Amino acid sequence: MTDILGEAAGFALLAAISPTALLVMAVFLSSASPRQTAVMYVAGATVMTVAMAVAVLFVLRATGLNQPRQHDPRYGLRLGLGVVALIAAGVIAWQGRNAVTTESGSAERGMMSRLVARPTAAAAFAAGLVLFAPSATFIAAVQVIATANADVPVTVLGLVIVVVVTVLVVWLPLMTYLAAPGTTTVRLTLLNGWLRARGRTLVIGGLTIAGIILIVNGALGLAGVL
Repeated sequence: MTDILGEAAGFALLAAISPTALLVMAVFLSSASPRQTAVMYVAGATVMTVAMAVAVLFVLRATGLNQPRQHDPRYGLRLGLGVVALIAAGVIAWQGRNAVTTESGSAERGMMSRLVARPTAAAAFAAGLVLFAPSATFIAAVQVIATANADVPVTVLGLVIVVVVTVLVVWLPLMTYLAAPGTTTVRLTLLNGWLRARGRTLVIGGLTIAGIILIVNGALGLAGVL
């Protein structure tokens, strides 16, 4: 089961690549009530991630994708998720070029601005819900657990790992802020500029890598190699 948990954690780590989520956390930690807004932001992210992990698990189990006879549909879904990830990477890349040409700003930055315009506890919770909607890599991470046909303790442990890793980008800055507020604020401020310049590239790279891995894995499974 170690390899299954490791594979699920790997996809969850790719799902955790979210410069926007980190930038929003930096804004909330610089607000008038940094602890309250940051905690509610992490709460929203966790609620969405847990709810979607459980929902995807039950859907995959309900459709029987964890059964041996569903070998081809299982790998077909994985291949499809890979295609979706590559399409998403292409769309984000196209939006980036279009934003540079029109000087209108990216859709991602516009959404972030709306979410953090009024940094209240309710807005922070809503931001966590919105920014942590399930991605193709997140679904792939849950699929690894759902189709492993493992017993309940291993399944629960797998989901916990997926959730913790997926929301790593928000709970880790919160923990470091609670331990060292001044140092964390300074480092996040310095990181903001770097993320604004390279965040899109990170997301595109993560989606591309995940897409290739999922497509290769799905294709090998459909070919009977796995």
